[in-house]
Amino acid sequence: MAADAPNPSAADGQDFHRFLERYRREHPDDVLVVADEVSGDQEVTAVVDELAAQGRDPVVVFERVTGVGARVVTNVFASRVRVARLLGCTPREIHATYQARARAKVPPRVVGKGPVLDLVESGAQVDVGTLPLLRHFETDRERYVTNAVIVGEHPDTGAGNLSYHRSMPHSKTALATSLHSRGDLWRLLNLAAERKQKLPVAMVIGMHPLFMLAASARVPYGTDERDIAGGLLGAPLEVVRTPTYGLRVPAHAEIVLEGTIDPAQKAEEGPFGEFTGYSSDRSTNNLFEIETVMRRKDAILVDVVGGHSAEHLNLARIPRESEMAEKLCERFASVTALHYPTSGTHFHAYVALKQGRPGEARQVMLALLGWDPYLKTVIAVDPDVDVAQDEQVLWALATHFQPHRDVMVIDGLPGSALDPSSSATGTTSRMGLDATRKPGFDAVKAKVSEAARARARAILAGR
Repeated sequence: MAADAPNPSAADGQDFHRFLERYRREHPDDVLVVADEVSGDQEVTAVVDELAAQGRDPVVVFERVTGVGARVVTNVFASRVRVARLLGCTPREIHATYQARARAKVPPRVVGKGPVLDLVESGAQVDVGTLPLLRHFETDRERYVTNAVIVGEHPDTGAGNLSYHRSMPHSKTALATSLHSRGDLWRLLNLAAERKQKLPVAMVIGMHPLFMLAASARVPYGTDERDIAGGLLGAPLEVVRTPTYGLRVPAHAEIVLEGTIDPAQKAEEGPFGEFTGYSSDRSTNNLFEIETVMRRKDAILVDVVGGHSAEHLNLARIPRESEMAEKLCERFASVTALHYPTSGTHFHAYVALKQGRPGEARQVMLALLGWDPYLKTVIAVDPDVDVAQDEQVLWALATHFQPHRDVMVIDGLPGSALDPSSSATGTTSRMGLDATRKPGFDAVKAKVSEAARARARAILAGR
């Protein structure tokens, strides 16, 4: 799909409230409204977990959550069908559509007003205790902001950075947060340390889903994810300047916190239920001191389900998966499909290719393992294997793979610090498994004729 194709999200006006109203109207069966009173201590997570166990992944709207003081909407990214609807494409077109729109960057536009300026509190008015927060897991140290997009700007160029950082209350005016991914915000913090300064930042809690998707993009240092948000939205991201530091934040955000991170200050943070399915206390233990709170008068807590949830994984990996798919297909014409399975968190990938010569599967796997620092294992299969189906990939591994011949292992590489099997700094090894059919493979796949299948469909129709 081209970047200039009709964008269904254009009608939302960059507003999460309008997005939710439109989506409920257009897809009522894909939104579950929970009117029962639920606790803000784990029960939101429990409802989403139970739905997943039933094979269901709707957007969930909680009307009454004790201890939160706002409606809670969660599970938005749990379904790839829903992500495709956001982008105006089919699930198979997500990679290409995301990349086309993300490349069509549109710089943000500063506006004078927006809903996020409905209520502005500063100084003695700031109180973290008034923020809508949830405790997601029994093992979590505290209530957490799971949808915390921190905005930083380069002090010389003004180029912005958006990135997600789990955050928990530390005091009345501060949150403890972790920059364990050590990405561009970490570089900005180190630059501030070199200059013996604090780093001005803002934290966006809740915004249109396409802004949230843009904040997950893994792009070169100096690339402003607010421009990518404009590309995904099909219009400039409307931003207002924060009162103290003039940081450009979404005018239609639910809540924005403004303040600083002091490179010299530390605060204990974690454990928290991470994407691995384990509770992690690996953290950089940074302290975000809040000076201003901006919020809509009718703010919704837009939550991201933590842990090993489909939402947590999809939100983080779709931009990365899209980039990897594009790079692989540009470099290797033989590649037909790429998929990061939920079963592998962020550490596994399946790639399908039609080999033109022996060894090409190894070359493709080496490229993917080198480009994506999170990956530990890549399995290569033939094009007739559906990489979106774990059971088909494992069938190919069982019937096409010989361990003495088809495995390669590389040791001592940087990976994710949140991988509980890695070193404390995230050092890991990586593996490629070639489950393609090799030259001389002569087994014939058992199949049922199309005529017999058509007869079976006729017999079962309506039953």
